[in-house]
Amino acid sequence: MNSAEMIHEASLALLAEPGIRLEHDGIYNKVLAAGGRPGAAAHVVRIPRELVQECLSRAPSSVQLADRSGTGKVLTPGANAAVWSVPGMNLCRHGQRRPFTTSDMADAARLIDQLPAADGVFGMSMDDVPPTSRDVVGLRIMAENTRKHIRVLCFTTDGAQKLCRMKSVFPGAWFSIGFTSHGPLRWTQLALETYACTAGYGIPVSINGEPMAGVSGPVTLAGSAAVGNAEILAGIVVNQLLEPGRPCIYNLGLAHIFDMRAAVAVTGGPENHILADISAQMGRFYNIPSCSWVSTESKRPDEQAALEKSIGYYSHIQSGVSLIWGIGQLESELTFSPAQAVIDNEIITYARRRLRGAEITPETLAVDVVREVGIAGDFLSHEHTLSHFRTEFFEPQILCRRRHDDWQQQGGRRLSDEAESRVDAILAAERNPCLADDQIAALRQLSC
Repeated sequence: MNSAEMIHEASLALLAEPGIRLEHDGIYNKVLAAGGRPGAAAHVVRIPRELVQECLSRAPSSVQLADRSGTGKVLTPGANAAVWSVPGMNLCRHGQRRPFTTSDMADAARLIDQLPAADGVFGMSMDDVPPTSRDVVGLRIMAENTRKHIRVLCFTTDGAQKLCRMKSVFPGAWFSIGFTSHGPLRWTQLALETYACTAGYGIPVSINGEPMAGVSGPVTLAGSAAVGNAEILAGIVVNQLLEPGRPCIYNLGLAHIFDMRAAVAVTGGPENHILADISAQMGRFYNIPSCSWVSTESKRPDEQAALEKSIGYYSHIQSGVSLIWGIGQLESELTFSPAQAVIDNEIITYARRRLRGAEITPETLAVDVVREVGIAGDFLSHEHTLSHFRTEFFEPQILCRRRHDDWQQQGGRRLSDEAESRVDAILAAERNPCLADDQIAALRQLSC
């Protein structure tokens, strides 16, 4: 029995005894009607392996995250990862941290729209919008400022119902949602009602298990993975009973650990990357796309952020995680930094080039080219070089490769300074509107 099978069996044992608490009368009764058995306490249901397997078989093995045209990235288990930005509640710019606002949401969406490594924009908690409206207002603002896929940050069930109406403005699943279990072995009323409100529309959903090893899960990574996996399996059962065939994204990658000395949740440690690898393994085991995040405890774009996020992106992509969020993330997902987003774009491009490796073909071996240039010759001006160097070499946008004297003459700037300047240039540039006037009007009307 391999590690994925062992985690799966441990999770099935937990779902059988003690079961899982579903704090929603309608969904609790629906699971019972489908074959679940009452547990030892109110709203606790024991889910048999047969029901888990049946619901897993209904979940699609690929999930399309549409852009505004109705096309976009298709997630499959173990394929090339899509990468998103990040949720949060604060903004860090030029070393200053403050609450995130609607104008920041517009700027963040415009920035992510221009970063080649980014495939989607994540909603944020906006300080100048009441919580009851943050999801629909956030979706409208992002839609007005990016053509890429949008991941909505859900706040209320009323907002979830409005989101479903707004989906009709563009073709395909142009936005997605998600929710996290509040474990151990518990799904809240808000999470379950959000799933219920958005069922029947083909809206992709990420189902997140987020055990904290040593706190809401066993201190061992395997034990926490088993708990988180049980929570996710229960979430898949719920969603497939509500909407058979609903696109689901398996997300154990939010699992993290508790620093026993600092008494804080850790999101940028090596253990987080191990749990992301388990998330990718389990996604392949269940044949559905997987998800994780790349995070850092650093409070600004600095050496710590570079260390934690470089290893994070590299290991996540190498592990085959289908969807990664984290572009611009600082402070354990509390803060979005546009400068860090630009740096992350560079890190992701670097990591993808390293993992792509060398292509070995007759064309790339270039034996005839070597013979033509000859001994002690020069390849710099040869057509073969001009044809291949842009695809063969990683070309950094903000990393410094200048000679020391040139670097000093241009101010001796740090990487974070270059990134802030890049953000300023992107946001100052003229660009065509993302939406037509009638589309803007439709979104505003449906969000009321």
